[in-house]
Amino acid sequence: MFTGIITDIGTIRTLERRGDLRARIGTRYDAGGIDIGASIACDGCCLTVVDRGADTEGHWFDVDVSAESLSKTALDRWQTGSRVNLERSLRVGDELGGHIVSGHVDGTAEILSIIPDGDSVRYVFAAPDALARFIAPKGSVALNGTSLTVNEVDGATFGINLIPHTQSVTTWGTAAPGDRVNLEIDTLARYVARLAEMPG
Repeated sequence: MFTGIITDIGTIRTLERRGDLRARIGTRYDAGGIDIGASIACDGCCLTVVDRGADTEGHWFDVDVSAESLSKTALDRWQTGSRVNLERSLRVGDELGGHIVSGHVDGTAEILSIIPDGDSVRYVFAAPDALARFIAPKGSVALNGTSLTVNEVDGATFGINLIPHTQSVTTWGTAAPGDRVNLEIDTLARYVARLAEMPG
């Protein structure tokens, strides 16, 4: 489990097709403190560490991305040099600063517009129709692994404001209209919708 609070921006160092996609991600995390088999959310997608180490370029860890994950997420956009939002898994006793995030991406949303709004930046997204009903004003979503609060919803589109701090400590500062981003709906919203569908 994760909280949607990004703790590092990694960089894709290498990509290798070997059945699945093997990605090596440079990080500020101490590789010596990362266990093989550990879960790290990479742009919001929970991936398993299969190797780790350090060299003259710094610390790194390797993950395998399955064809299924590539087909359902925006990880197919990764290229060498791509910047990646990272979060290590939640441990008992950690502060829950965002909301409960599973790292199981539900689909992708498209950035429709990015407009300055005071010191913040206003982003408008288009969600897949099948997921739009789970997104509510003042509710939570995880976008590229970042826990964010929804401002308003209009059909399948929804808006979010990002404060300067969030833009500076995540990859959102380099996002552009047309980008696809990983979308995970709030687990609570999923269960509320399921309960509403059940016969009384």
